Amino acid sequence: ELTVEIEHTSISINQSFELIAAIQANGMKALVRVSKNEEVVIKKVLDAGADGIIVPMIKNKMEALQAIDYTYYPPRGKRGVGLSRAQKYGIGFDKYKEHLNNNIVIIAQIEHIEAVENIEEIITTEGIDGIIVGPYDLSGSMGIPGEYHKPKVQDALQKVEETCKRFNKTLGFHVIQSDSSFTQEKIEKGYNLLAFSLDFFFLGDKAREEMKKLKSK
Repeated sequence: ELTVEIEHTSISINQSFELIAAIQANGMKALVRVSKNEEVVIKKVLDAGADGIIVPMIKNKMEALQAIDYTYYPPRGKRGVGLSRAQKYGIGFDKYKEHLNNNIVIIAQIEHIEAVENIEEIITTEGIDGIIVGPYDLSGSMGIPGEYHKPKVQDALQKVEETCKRFNKTLGFHVIQSDSSFTQEKIEKGYNLLAFSLDFFFLGDKAREEMKKLKSK
């Protein structure tokens, strides 16, 4: 699986359509982290053929149900019917309905302390396949943005971990550091949906490392 990120990047809806097609053409599933828990953006990326969505800032069961409503056609949800790439422009509509009901993935992003407090009701909402933690926003919601190594943030993470494992749900995390040992640590803790750092972190860390070598000579 490969995720297209349209929440915090400059990737447009139109560009996401091209990326979804390219990812799937190379034999991978294409997920999209949408910009918000909002009807139109979710409908558009699914109509473009996305295999699933990651929905930011889910804080409770009501918001989880909202994402599910925007994903599925009636009677399960409230998604409007459009004929685009996913439905093969109409000729594959019945097959797409079957695919939608059996294969589409919905991941709730847990990035607020309110979500941690409501983690059990979120993770047990039928239609939610798993979660991914956003550590920066989570720590920010606790009044200490970026300080996600503080004990109270770690306690919140432990609650999320234990709950997901208890209900055998996909457990995800965005590892910020470019050092692979931090990602390996999450794998050993049972995380199975991982975003590994950021491109500019890799570039910046390598550049600083090499400059440090030059300056030491």
